[in-house]
Amino acid sequence: MITHSVFFKLKFPKGSSEETTFLSAAARLSTLPRVINFATLKQTSTKNDFDYGLTMEFENQEDYDGYNIHSEHVRFVDTYWEAYVEKFMEIDYEVIG
Repeated sequence: MITHSVFFKLKFPKGSSEETTFLSAAARLSTLPRVINFATLKQTSTKNDFDYGLTMEFENQEDYDGYNIHSEHVRFVDTYWEAYVEKFMEIDYEVIG
């Protein structure tokens, strides 16, 4: 199982229409094939500058690779991610053992 997580800060203020648009578009990624346990996260710690996160799981590398090249994911990145995200950190991991 691969967990794909991204933590990010938007270019727009919290509560803005742009924030709503972005988070709605991001939530639609949950409908893509092979995406498991999708969640949109809100940061509660003061230990970093990120405001939100997205996390999802994939059964294997092939499923994750398919997600990355899926036309709807590519469209999301090109249309929303590039235009709305100020900074981010991506973490992909597997359980050891």
